[in-house]
Amino acid sequence: MPRAITLICENFADWETALINATARAYYGFDCQYASPKGTPVTSMGGLRVTPDLALEDIRLDELDLLMICGGPVWQSAQAPEISELLRAAQARQIVLAGICDGTRALARAGVLDLVRHTSNSADNLLAEGYAGAAHYQDVPHAVADQRVITAPGSAPVSFMAQILGALGISDDNLSAYLALHAAEHRPKA
Repeated sequence: MPRAITLICENFADWETALINATARAYYGFDCQYASPKGTPVTSMGGLRVTPDLALEDIRLDELDLLMICGGPVWQSAQAPEISELLRAAQARQIVLAGICDGTRALARAGVLDLVRHTSNSADNLLAEGYAGAAHYQDVPHAVADQRVITAPGSAPVSFMAQILGALGISDDNLSAYLALHAAEHRPKA
């Protein structure tokens, strides 16, 4: 069973990783867990109160397939947890790393985006101390995957889900049909 951990902090953007976690768990049998700083309960931007499965300080990378960083305002503040070492260790082990919205800022701070194509809410959003990946930034409204690193603006949870599953080798007719359902919302009316 593939194992995924989503990092969440106070005021996390609940919609950004909900689709990938629900799809991975319900349709592909993933063990989806949530981690927060010190394992403390957090409340999302939408008011959803979550008691995490573990503390981010207790994350073990053994047998982990996917590590995601959910966006939220904490990543733009001094209260952002320091996870650079964890992210670099996960990248070295070839664990799929995924950041959406301001979660991409943590990837940038860790140097994970220095040599891979990536995106975010904007290029300016990644101007963090030590960020050296500007030459690889893609100004696109959808998720970008490169070398097992997936990034997306906060407005792209559907392509974020698709790129993550693709990086994990999941591509089937059920997923194609599911993506088509989401795309139908954006088709022009006849």
